[in-house]
Amino acid sequence: MARRCDLVSKGAMSGNNVSHAVNRTRRRFLPNLQNFTLESEALKTRLRLRICTSTLRHIDYKGGLDSFLLSTPNRRLTLQAIKLKKRLLEHAS
Repeated sequence: MARRCDLVSKGAMSGNNVSHAVNRTRRRFLPNLQNFTLESEALKTRLRLRICTSTLRHIDYKGGLDSFLLSTPNRRLTLQAIKLKKRLLEHAS
């Protein structure tokens, strides 16, 4: 299973461990992924997603999953999230 957020495709980053003697060794910074069940109010469905906690904070800030998807540009979303956004737009019209 890929270590990547299901909504905004935030993934692992690489960097250095730096010791006190300034020796550098490569390491990976992994996203804090958690399993959440989020409810779409417009579609009246529950979605089980593996998202990072920073994405969950953005969803809470925007006021829910539906408003988060509608306000986020497509270039930041995954293909799964774009399909869900299209379903929301079709349901709204």
